Amino acid sequence: MKHYGLIGFPLSHSFSKKFFTEKFEKEKIENTKYSLFPLEHIKDLPALLHKHPDLCGLNVTVPHKINVLRYLDWIERDARTAGAVNCIRIALESPVMAAFTGEVGIKGHDFRLEGFNTDIYGFEMSLKPMLKNRHDDALVLGDGGAAQAVKCVLDNLGITFKSVTRKPSPGHILFSDLKAGHIKQHKLIINTTPVGMSPNADECPPIPYGALTDDHLLYDLIYNPEQTLFLKKGAEKGAATKNGYEMLVLQAERSWEIWNLREIYP
Repeated sequence: MKHYGLIGFPLSHSFSKKFFTEKFEKEKIENTKYSLFPLEHIKDLPALLHKHPDLCGLNVTVPHKINVLRYLDWIERDARTAGAVNCIRIALESPVMAAFTGEVGIKGHDFRLEGFNTDIYGFEMSLKPMLKNRHDDALVLGDGGAAQAVKCVLDNLGITFKSVTRKPSPGHILFSDLKAGHIKQHKLIINTTPVGMSPNADECPPIPYGALTDDHLLYDLIYNPEQTLFLKKGAEKGAATKNGYEMLVLQAERSWEIWNLREIYP
């Protein structure tokens, strides 16, 4: 039996569980299952892995995308650049692989944990068809694990950006300081926060929506509800909008590809 799963906390709304269960049934993938592992503290990861020795791969969601890094034996380049991981491949340690094992990881184990960020792939492939020449300057709302993947993609695409946060941080703009001029300058606005996610669908990030135009593109990583209040307010001003559903599908399929590679080298 091949076993995969998702770690995070809480896990009340899991796209991954439904997606992979349906995938296994539709594609007749036998002897394979996907489980949810509500993990409140990342320090409990080693115990989880030893309790489930049949685990071959894990997805990682909030709040562990950043803190999980210290438990990994190897981290793929883009994930290391982003400083966040949402996919772990669990491989049996071998002499060849052992030669690449870094100084981090779970000591005293006979498996190798490899970290990837499939959010990067999913977001890039989902965003690129929507981009116009005018979308060369972005506002990234939030600065959590998902935001790191978004910023990595923007860097790769040569799109300049500013992060918008609730708390002061060097180089960031505070939500409370956000003005109409910021909105007019940045024609691409990406929400990486959970604000507006069901069941709190009547909420939205506090930005000057009145400054939006039909030149803007609003992207929300949230997919439930399908149209968040953030996107609705953008659409009312004529802006192009997109939610995070396609990104989730693409990142999940990428995780499956990674889990089923025979060997992955740094």
